Amino acid sequence: MNSLDIAKRPEDTRVVVAMSGGVDSSVVAGLLARQGYDVVGVTLQLYDHGEATHRKGACCAGQDIHDARRVAAMLGIPHYVLDYEERFKNAVMEPFANAYRQGETPVPCIACNQSVKFVDLLAVAQDLGADVLATGHYVQSVLGEDGQRHLKRPVDADRDQTYFLFATTREQLDFLRFPLGGMTKPEVRALAREFGLEIADKHDSQDICFVPQGKYTDIIRKMHPEALAGGEIVHMDGRVLGRHEGIINYTIGQRKGLGVAAAEPLYVVKLDHKSGRVIVGPREALKTHTVKLRDVNWLGAGAIEAAAAGNGLPVQAKVRSTRAPQEGVLFVSEGEVFVTLLTGEYGISPGQACVFYADEGATTEVLGGGFIAEAVPQALVA
Repeated sequence: MNSLDIAKRPEDTRVVVAMSGGVDSSVVAGLLARQGYDVVGVTLQLYDHGEATHRKGACCAGQDIHDARRVAAMLGIPHYVLDYEERFKNAVMEPFANAYRQGETPVPCIACNQSVKFVDLLAVAQDLGADVLATGHYVQSVLGEDGQRHLKRPVDADRDQTYFLFATTREQLDFLRFPLGGMTKPEVRALAREFGLEIADKHDSQDICFVPQGKYTDIIRKMHPEALAGGEIVHMDGRVLGRHEGIINYTIGQRKGLGVAAAEPLYVVKLDHKSGRVIVGPREALKTHTVKLRDVNWLGAGAIEAAAAGNGLPVQAKVRSTRAPQEGVLFVSEGEVFVTLLTGEYGISPGQACVFYADEGATTEVLGGGFIAEAVPQALVA
């Protein structure tokens, strides 16, 4: 086996590298080229929204495509740019806008990995005769004794991207490689300098790459002006406190900018897209212990029904990309998947992901995850 777990010599192993124009994917291409693999770089042009094209921290547009092209030329590898703007709009941006209209808080990076990157780009890699597709994500993929690849947290906990890759299927994992999973970000930047790459000190891309100036409401307003329909701001005790100009301007757990006066601090507790109401209440009303999941991707051994039978499966559950996992129990009831958080969490919103890990280990295995379909705060439970 070579370093990519392929039973071939490196020079006989074709690797397509997803090159975004950033430091991480550029170093992946450089590493594999140095090891003698047959490397082909592919960059997807996903959007071109004027301001976003030239904004620091953007990716997959404008300058970043030029950076990827320059890196490929310097490394002496073939490089292709594919126009996926329409696909990206349909598979990522439209669902993003629609989720906010439904009162949810979506995670577009997960949708992008689920569709454009690990379906479309993976198919392109196979069409190019690749043995594997390599990316610059900070996750580990380890070949187990069972002959299957297992997704694990990376060595660099500060760069952990497993939350965004929970939906990766076993079949996709077999074809994917993540060469940076065992490295830290400083080590990656040092390699970029060693390779003589001009982008060694380039800023990292931001979470929502296609949103100019970070104002997601501008994108939704442009795509769906009707999403700005007004409605009432209502206290959970039934009092009407004021009016709003569209629930897309609010997120669960929001405190500032509510536009209502009150004696005590108020937070957004629920967004009711059917009635158009923004429901507010005290912080304690945000505490949630149990979430119901949809579109669950199970990566653990056996069937999820068997693993979570009886009293459920103890897991470490992560309900926000910026929060550490906490103790929880995964269980299945009447075909539905739930996770109970032992200490509870404040401000969980439908549309976010809940990812479960085997234990508290620094490089523990990802058992899977799902999107939060319902997250009812204890205070709203009848």
